[in-house]
Amino acid sequence: MTATAEQRRARILEVVRERGSIRVVELAERVGSAQVTVRRDVAALAESGLLHRSHGVVSPVRGGSPLTPATGRDRTIGMLVPTGGPYFDEVIDGALAAVTSAGARLLLGVTSYESADDRPQVEQLLDAGLDGILLTPNWRPGDASDDATWIRELPVPALLVERIAPPDSAVAQLDSVGSDHAHGVLLALRHLLALGHESVLLVAREDTWTAHQVRAGYTEGVRLLGMEPRPVIDVQRPGQESRRVAAAVANAVAHDGVRAVLVHNDQEALQLTPMLRAHGLRTPDDLALISYDDVFAALAAPPLTAVAPPRRAVGAAAVELMLRRLAAGPDLPVHHVRLLPELKIRTSCGGRGSDKTG
Repeated sequence: MTATAEQRRARILEVVRERGSIRVVELAERVGSAQVTVRRDVAALAESGLLHRSHGVVSPVRGGSPLTPATGRDRTIGMLVPTGGPYFDEVIDGALAAVTSAGARLLLGVTSYESADDRPQVEQLLDAGLDGILLTPNWRPGDASDDATWIRELPVPALLVERIAPPDSAVAQLDSVGSDHAHGVLLALRHLLALGHESVLLVAREDTWTAHQVRAGYTEGVRLLGMEPRPVIDVQRPGQESRRVAAAVANAVAHDGVRAVLVHNDQEALQLTPMLRAHGLRTPDDLALISYDDVFAALAAPPLTAVAPPRRAVGAAAVELMLRRLAAGPDLPVHHVRLLPELKIRTSCGGRGSDKTG
């Protein structure tokens, strides 16, 4: 009777445990399967962190049983994030939960939104003795990394969190885990289009990486959905321009017939809605509004429909991938993981569309 893949892989792990290390050719003989089949099994087991392979030799995962996924026991993971705030607080919470579950330790560094602050913080974390580090570099929106070579040259594995390196970057071959913000914007636009809004305003900040991704997602989303694009209403001084932004939105409503707006982020959306009332615009009666981030959106009056990036899941997935990297080493293919945001439907999307009410 032919063994199933599960039975065959269990036998491979058993042999590797007994031998300590073994060439794939000999392993295939011991398992009684074709070399090409065993090589595929070994690749799958290595990717899952269950064993290590290098130059045709298979060996147990260092520091753990080859029969169970690699844990983080005795591992120390560093994490560098921009200035603390609700968004990255949840990313940190997810990472901490995953580290604790794996029996590892998390060390945290926090920087300002200045790229020059990243390296000193990383060096301080490295002095504490790290096995790997999760990095959210302070790259300027749109330019990714003018000087990222130092990240590539770190003495421990590095993984990018909520950042995407361009293909020609020095860090393009690093693992990364983040939210797919373009997908999040597309969810919002598709929902508003289904409510009859064929044109949607975007109100967005300019000073963060996420803001840049939201802007790019808007440009691509309106193109894909065949919607009418509108000039972005810029928030140049976050938290200080609600009256100016409200006037710009009201002008678009009055002269262009727009009845829907996507706002990045929650803070701007919460400050904007009462300012719109001064222009006779109430949400949801006169204007459908979606916020991007969903940190505070549910607490608004009325509660705001919002795009919710999977912040905690990003932190947890980053830790899990780092532990797999530490277990498998260079045999694990580079992973660029993008987790999809959700759209949380609440009260604020009842505004009138182009020809029907949502």
